[in-house]
Amino acid sequence: MAYFDAASSSPLHPVARQALLASLDEGWADPARLYREGRRARMLLDAARETAAEAVGCRPDELTFTSSGTRAVHTGIAGALAGRRRVGRHLIVSAVEHSSVLHSAEAHEAGGGSVGRVPVDRAGAVDPGAYRDALRVDTALACLQSANHEVGTEQPVAAVAEVCREAGVPLLVDAAQSLGWGPVEGGWSLLTASAHKWGGPSGVGLLAVRKGVRFAAQRPADERESGRAPGFENIPALVAAAASLRAVRAQAAEEARRLRELTDRIRARVPRLVPDVEVVGDPVRRLPGVVTFSCLYVDGEALLHELDREGFSVSSGSSCTSSTLTPSHVLRAMGVLSEGNVRVSLPPGAAEEDVERFLAVLPGAVAAVREKLGAPAGSAVAREQDVLVVDSLGKRCPIPVIELAKVIGDVPVGGLVRVLSDDEAARLDIPAWCEMRDQEYVGEEPAERGTAYVVRRAG
Repeated sequence: MAYFDAASSSPLHPVARQALLASLDEGWADPARLYREGRRARMLLDAARETAAEAVGCRPDELTFTSSGTRAVHTGIAGALAGRRRVGRHLIVSAVEHSSVLHSAEAHEAGGGSVGRVPVDRAGAVDPGAYRDALRVDTALACLQSANHEVGTEQPVAAVAEVCREAGVPLLVDAAQSLGWGPVEGGWSLLTASAHKWGGPSGVGLLAVRKGVRFAAQRPADERESGRAPGFENIPALVAAAASLRAVRAQAAEEARRLRELTDRIRARVPRLVPDVEVVGDPVRRLPGVVTFSCLYVDGEALLHELDREGFSVSSGSSCTSSTLTPSHVLRAMGVLSEGNVRVSLPPGAAEEDVERFLAVLPGAVAAVREKLGAPAGSAVAREQDVLVVDSLGKRCPIPVIELAKVIGDVPVGGLVRVLSDDEAARLDIPAWCEMRDQEYVGEEPAERGTAYVVRRAG
């Protein structure tokens, strides 16, 4: 089985396993105690903190270990907002942040705060100028991920940090996806990360808060981890997380070059091997091992199952894999095709022969899914004067786009097709189909049920 979902969780690094097992015998005691066992545990904890702080690029006393990357995000945002409550209650996030950041933003709004959401371009990147425009006199905190978890696009963190510094606003960087590849450049104020993303054990997060940043922990006071992460430290896991971070960093430059070559190969060959595919994300400024593409006329869940049967573990941001039928917020913010979405994220050590086998298997897997969806039952087509109407109400992606593709040739050049759909994915996928097939997307119109998406045949 080829595991190609490292952006979700990376396999446990051998160094992490060795450090975890070795520290079980020494790191079980309370590091706050002064007797021999406590002192041994404290030495392990201090060494892990120093190692992790060196990798992050901060002082050891600026680094807190948390129970997860999500907890680090929630603690960091809540503490920074509370520490600057006299400035105001305005929070800035990008539209493609990890759900942990967006959930914190929603909670902040529910509590009476305000949130500014910065858009991204079609590659998934923010414009630093958009952050400058979003800043207000009452902005307490800005957030920006270092690299996107779904499409791999790296963000201009250093430029955004400078914009925030000039305005006197702290910037929190979610570095979960990138920290294993190198430190985050720029004058960030707070940083979060998650150990299982770089091959450390799950249940370990990092929160770095620079000296001078106003911060007020929003939980009952505790003597551990500067009061920011209460509870007994899991010292063996912390030691394993720090040791594996140091280990992957030592090989990062060489491994990044190797994985970039493999993902470049996927980016270049998938569109040649599979028709009607859109490769998404920035082609240059991206994580080394991540490549994402979307396939027209494909049910994302069915494709993932097909690839799983062939021995490949991949993930998807397609709405077809969601019970809510709502596309990934990242793909939606980018305005790219969501149906048949596949994210390949190669772990360190991924074999070239596995990538070649994936490229050999993919065309047949896509073709099999398309064949199953080739003749959807109950397709209703009618005419309203000179407009061809396709009724796709109640049908989930990619059926509305398939039915549009089938009838576009039935109207004259310049004629209109009106697709009725109540699937949220159609708002992304129909315009994306038009761009890929050189047809003109006219726009949305109100309908008695759902929404009408109007397309003009261009040729």
